[in-house]
Amino acid sequence: MREKLIEFRNVSFRYDEEGPWVLKNCSFSIYKNEWLAIIGHNGSGKSTIAKLMNGLLFPQEGEIIINGKLVNEETVWDVRKEVGMVFQNPDNQFVGTTVQDDVAFGMENRGFPREKMIERIDSSLKAVQMEDYRLTEPHRLSGGQKQRVAIAGVLAISPEVIILDEATAMLDPRGRHQILKTVTEVKDEHHLGLITITHDLQEVVQAERVIVMNAGEVWKEASPREIFAEKEQLQHIGLDLPFVALLASELKELDVQLTHDPMNHDELLEDLWTLHSKM
Repeated sequence: MREKLIEFRNVSFRYDEEGPWVLKNCSFSIYKNEWLAIIGHNGSGKSTIAKLMNGLLFPQEGEIIINGKLVNEETVWDVRKEVGMVFQNPDNQFVGTTVQDDVAFGMENRGFPREKMIERIDSSLKAVQMEDYRLTEPHRLSGGQKQRVAIAGVLAISPEVIILDEATAMLDPRGRHQILKTVTEVKDEHHLGLITITHDLQEVVQAERVIVMNAGEVWKEASPREIFAEKEQLQHIGLDLPFVALLASELKELDVQLTHDPMNHDELLEDLWTLHSKM
């Protein structure tokens, strides 16, 4: 049986006492070592969920449990040791004058001994292929390099889970691919959980499980294949389908008999090749 890492219990949140509820009675669980994608249209509440997980916000109603701890003002620093977050714009996370200073910052705040900090700086920068840039000023790095350093800073505190909150949104397709490859390698090597909050559907199809948010509520939880099978319903709440899923749907309307619903290029090519072999 899988072990729960994060649990939302009837959580509701709003930014203003008189304002609308951004989250409404949300309940769900996230498990250790899993890759979960959270998707939804703008304003659906997904980024608010990320901030609640990291203790940047606290719910007005309900409870959030992380690794057995109730999230509140007394436990927030313990919680942040468990949950690392990488934001959309890495410049908002940089505080050090060099790459190594920036990676060290989170550990300094948590009172790591110097010997452990040096060890973690080395291993974290190596994990994201940025060890040759340790003395570089962050503002001289490319967008993708900055995100690698931000990931190294999170990795250095040895969290249980890393949240990518639209962390690849400002990168070009090649940069997004490289960052995602780096993160998945780090996840597997260090046995971390990964939560991606994203509009990039290619990220979503690689996840083990998806939570779809709509108007502040959990609309559905399922595997990517099950989620994207709900074509009309997704489009009704303002979400798109991956290109491969759309192409497969068009092929089926043309009476091309695919064996299943492909989620990526490899699956589509395999289906088409199998179909061709039978002709």
